[in-house]
Amino acid sequence: MNRREFLKSTTAIAATSAVSAPAIFSTSAEAQSRKETLLLITENGPNNLDIHGVGTNRPGYEASWNCYDRLITHPTKTLSDGSLSYDRDKFEPELADDMKVGDMSVTFKLKKGAKFHDGKPVTAKDVKWSYDRAVSVGGFPTVQMKAGSLEKKEQFVVVDDNTFRVDFIKKNHLAIPDMAVIVPGIYNSALLQSKATEKDPWALEYTKSNTAGSGAYKVTGWKPGVETIYERNEAWVGGKLPQLRRVIWRTIPSSGNRRALMERGDADISFDLPAKDFTEMKKDGKLSLISNPIGNGMYSLELNVVKPPFNNEKVRQAIAYALPYDKIINAGMFGHARPLFGGASNDVTSTAWPQPTGYKTDMEKAKALMGESGAGEIDSTISFDLGDAVNSEPIAVLIQESLNQIGIKLAINKVPGANWRSEMAKKSMPMMVNFFSGWLDYPEYFYFWCYSGLNAIFNTPSYVNKDMDAMIDGAYAAAAVNDTAKYDTDVKSFISKAYKEVPRIPLFQPYLNVATQKNISGYQYWFHRQVDYRKIVKA
Repeated sequence: MNRREFLKSTTAIAATSAVSAPAIFSTSAEAQSRKETLLLITENGPNNLDIHGVGTNRPGYEASWNCYDRLITHPTKTLSDGSLSYDRDKFEPELADDMKVGDMSVTFKLKKGAKFHDGKPVTAKDVKWSYDRAVSVGGFPTVQMKAGSLEKKEQFVVVDDNTFRVDFIKKNHLAIPDMAVIVPGIYNSALLQSKATEKDPWALEYTKSNTAGSGAYKVTGWKPGVETIYERNEAWVGGKLPQLRRVIWRTIPSSGNRRALMERGDADISFDLPAKDFTEMKKDGKLSLISNPIGNGMYSLELNVVKPPFNNEKVRQAIAYALPYDKIINAGMFGHARPLFGGASNDVTSTAWPQPTGYKTDMEKAKALMGESGAGEIDSTISFDLGDAVNSEPIAVLIQESLNQIGIKLAINKVPGANWRSEMAKKSMPMMVNFFSGWLDYPEYFYFWCYSGLNAIFNTPSYVNKDMDAMIDGAYAAAAVNDTAKYDTDVKSFISKAYKEVPRIPLFQPYLNVATQKNISGYQYWFHRQVDYRKIVKA
């Protein structure tokens, strides 16, 4: 496949006080540069600049996405509402110039002239070192690579300085898509090897606060919890040079303050808006408002099934019938969410994902199930991420009030956003309000992360069941050989099993809400739910 063909490829691979204006354009010279500077505001900022780092939060993904290249990426498509999105089923080059897919391997030619931020040329040795790193650091990055059967260093081969090959250990329809996610970014191996130690062979301590990529941007300033500053890489060859020379990403915890900054024109983009602000700001009409349903994602109540009392299936089912679903949607999310309850049955008849469970609020049924469980009165804790307090706290309060009616008394545990992933990894929280969205938009990928016996970080209930594993593995295998009938059977079966046993209780599919000034264009929705600065234009 030559570069022209590659570019055409359409291959489907099945603070509560008022905030003053930010003083970033205080002189006439700085004001002149405003056209090329973006001021982005969000509730939370990155706790780590490297997605390979331990406990890196979702805002940290944004730094990795914009500062590191992948071999391939997805092109842009226009949705029916006129908004922009990545195209799940198509791929285009980023650091690669050519991709040849064989039966059990894929070979990439690298773009000539690609350089890291320090000027060192990017070679196939850097690509291999980076892929080796991803499958070796453990935790989330290594499991993510495993989702595409990218597991062993021996799979990654340097053919020559400009050619890199990946050998497949088995057929997996997610192998190519998995190379376009954030994890297999390309790192400056010489720089990081010089920063490595015996205890830190992959230089994770260095990349926590320094970027070492070849991407369109590099971080030139970072004050955790305050701001992150990016400068454009003038030598970037991974795509069209972005219009924005500088991005300033400010952390503004108060949604009211973020809203005031946008309405006064002091900020350019407010990202991940609460549903309340989104609905009200849209009515005002002063700003451009964009909302996309988050693919392969849901908010859910997640129950630790390893320890009593939530190892009792009837207790979990009782909770599923006691939840105040309508109040959560209407009062918690101001009606701006897609319900994932009230379906015809927990025996699903469709492979659509996510789809509603058969549960709805039924206190009599919930009390009956509690009686059958033999559990008696329960005292426990419900936890949520303070970094998502605007959504999760009202949900937790509504659940606390509702479950009290069936004899479950809950204390609310507010976990600081910077610690949330670390606490999740401990698998010790008995009950939690959580959100998960699978990058690769397929149901088997969601279940790989959240229900499989790998017991990965996002399997917060620690649910392990050999029959579930067999169905997930079966769906993967069937998709790899286009066995649609077997695939459909396995997907329907694992969804139905999950809904009946309810280690996690689906609540709703949320929307990703963004406000921009009207002179901003080029924002697009991505599977990772963070901002891509590279195509944003400021008129």
